[in-house]
Amino acid sequence: MTAVWEGVERPVLVVVDIQGGAGTEPTAGIPVMDGRAERAPRVRDLIATCRENGVPVVFIQEVHKASLVDIGRELDGAEGVHCIEGDPGTELASWLQPRPEEFVIRKRRYSAFFATELELVLKSYRADTVLLVGGLTDVCIHYTAIDAHQHDYRVRVLTDCVAGSSRPAHDAALTAIQYVQRDALVLASDVTEWLRRRS
Repeated sequence: MTAVWEGVERPVLVVVDIQGGAGTEPTAGIPVMDGRAERAPRVRDLIATCRENGVPVVFIQEVHKASLVDIGRELDGAEGVHCIEGDPGTELASWLQPRPEEFVIRKRRYSAFFATELELVLKSYRADTVLLVGGLTDVCIHYTAIDAHQHDYRVRVLTDCVAGSSRPAHDAALTAIQYVQRDALVLASDVTEWLRRRS
């Protein structure tokens, strides 16, 4: 486990597309594998641990105009219309509660890097590593992880804090991410233990 954290000095937790407002379900139009109720408290505790240990937290929210002028090719696959601006299900999950000093970045495409300010924010924090939680493992997590890799960040995907469109798609995406960074896959407990050990 030590090798997983070798060279990791300035991580940033990136919370990707945990949406659904005050409800218990994510935004309509996107299939998600089961286990949401178990993941939510794990992510909430992780956010608290990161804050306590000086790790910046950045929130990502996918949003599209009702006219769909900005949705591009996102309806060419399995997903229906989703993440419409003003829809309660598009709002960040109410339990996330970003703080005023934390960044909430809106995106119009799957990767949190594409046409957003994420790269500027990470450089502002002098980040060397991104910790990824949220969804979907096979879409937004996968593409964000690969873009982070191509921007020369270390990537750590918390496998018990992400969810795919299905279990097979989730597993395949994690395998693909680990192919490009051998130490990419960790558990929330691994991160918590490492943060407490280094403090």
